[in-house]
Amino acid sequence: MFSRKTGGKPLARPVNGSLGKPPNEPPNKAAKTPKTTSGAPGVSTDDSDGGYNAGIAVFSYIVGGIILWSLIGWGLDNLWGTRWIVLAGALLGAAGGFYLSHMHGLTSNRTSAGDGKAARGPSQDEEQ
Repeated sequence: MFSRKTGGKPLARPVNGSLGKPPNEPPNKAAKTPKTTSGAPGVSTDDSDGGYNAGIAVFSYIVGGIILWSLIGWGLDNLWGTRWIVLAGALLGAAGGFYLSHMHGLTSNRTSAGDGKAARGPSQDEEQ
């Protein structure tokens, strides 16, 4: 708290919370604002992630729906003494997971992350 070099006077702390800057400089607003994205989970707005995160999100929706609704169907099968509700639950979970991923915009067609100048279709050999 006290410094020996200043003769016992307290050291000045930066007022704006930045450690390497003098106290009279304004705080950096860009560093304090977190980057937020809107839309579906796993999909960025700048298309920098390719499609990997969207694929993982679709996979987790479908598998999660299958697991959840199969467990519900299994419980109902044990409660009512039937054997077919677990299968209906698995199908309902798969359909619900695909529906959720479609409604979140994860299954739409997108362009590739490149510049779009790649050749489409089979390659053409030059005549010699």
